[in-house]
Amino acid sequence: MKISTIYSFALLLFALPVLANAGPKADIHQLETDFNAAYAANDLDKYFGFYADDAVLWFPEGRTDIPSYKKEWTAYLKTGAQIQAATLSDLQIRFSPQGDTAIASYLLHLKTQEADKKVKNEVYQETDVWFKAAGAWKITHVHYAAQAPK
Repeated sequence: MKISTIYSFALLLFALPVLANAGPKADIHQLETDFNAAYAANDLDKYFGFYADDAVLWFPEGRTDIPSYKKEWTAYLKTGAQIQAATLSDLQIRFSPQGDTAIASYLLHLKTQEADKKVKNEVYQETDVWFKAAGAWKITHVHYAAQAPK
């Protein structure tokens, strides 16, 4: 066997784990992009469609569930407040050994216009836990906290 053939097989063996995770990692990356784009667009139907019905959410105000959060967020937007931009940075994605759970953590840069028209720019640290069931990924847990001042 030629040395180049052996070298090619060795490279393929080392690349297989990376290739195997390229699909799911790209899927979660796209889901996070779409999830935060729906949030930035104030598209509540699309935004809440990413969550599992029984998701647990930790926000600065405390722990809540989907029905309570949906009611609160809908009322907030009805005051005239809106998210103007939501961009991600430092996205890190990890998977369970079974591949049915993904943990995505990132910085969320928000530009929010309050009901009084004042604009706030803030950065939050967010962790989203995604479970894959029946072939679909859903967010089952979120932890969202303001970034500590530097």
